[in-house]
Amino acid sequence: MSHSMFASSRALQGALRKLPAQQCQRCISSSAFQPKQLRPVLPRVPVQSRQPITQKRTKYKTIEQAKSRYSTGPFSWKAAILFVATCGGLVWYFEFEKERMQRKRVAETTKGVGRPKVGGPFELIDQNGEKFTDEMMRGKHSLVYFGFTRCPDICPEELDKMARMLEIVDAKIPNNGLLPIFVTCDPARDDPAALKDYLAEFSPNLIGLTGTYDEIKEMCKKYRVYFSTPRDVKPGQDYLVDHSIYFYLMDPDGDFVEALGRQHSPEEGAKLLTDHLNDWKRSH
Repeated sequence: MSHSMFASSRALQGALRKLPAQQCQRCISSSAFQPKQLRPVLPRVPVQSRQPITQKRTKYKTIEQAKSRYSTGPFSWKAAILFVATCGGLVWYFEFEKERMQRKRVAETTKGVGRPKVGGPFELIDQNGEKFTDEMMRGKHSLVYFGFTRCPDICPEELDKMARMLEIVDAKIPNNGLLPIFVTCDPARDDPAALKDYLAEFSPNLIGLTGTYDEIKEMCKKYRVYFSTPRDVKPGQDYLVDHSIYFYLMDPDGDFVEALGRQHSPEEGAKLLTDHLNDWKRSH
């Protein structure tokens, strides 16, 4: 039996030797003899645990209430209030600037080239008998009025208005330094004592000025004030004096700013004075 197994082995080896070399190479190169390629191992990414979904609580109990939230569109009552307040502020600002520019134009127009100058140097005496000149008006605003102490109606009314304007301006701008000045157009009868008694009825701050007829006439000419006394007046005879009825506002440089007439109420006149004083303060 061993002999027959040996003979079979010899016969198998002989058969293998007779096979072509190409067929052997094919067998060797087959996939059966090749090592298996392994797949790349990717790193594991840790999976985040999911948070439990919770329902957000709102202040609305029903769907209708939630829908009604948007029933007014993108605007709310807060936005409406803000819009109205903004518009009101803009309107006020533009109106304020419009009035300020108008006052500025009025003040600059009075100083324009070719226009008659209002105001100028003078020297008179006050109700205390002391000398008073235009230089004493410098550095302060002045409100100048021309009249006479024996005026039956217009002058008392205008001096009352002047005193009221001063009160309003003093309340809004304390220590404003505004000088109220009354210049008589009737120097023959209005001496310092007469001015002092007369002006004390209206305001203790009023400054009364008088002088000779020529001095008063010259000052009225410089301020473009008209006045007229009757001719051939006998001594002791009563008479009236025609004159312009205006308040002349002068700035601290001695330049004319604006004239206030009878059409201005005390409140309106005080507002103009206050505005001009504030404008001067802002620009200087």
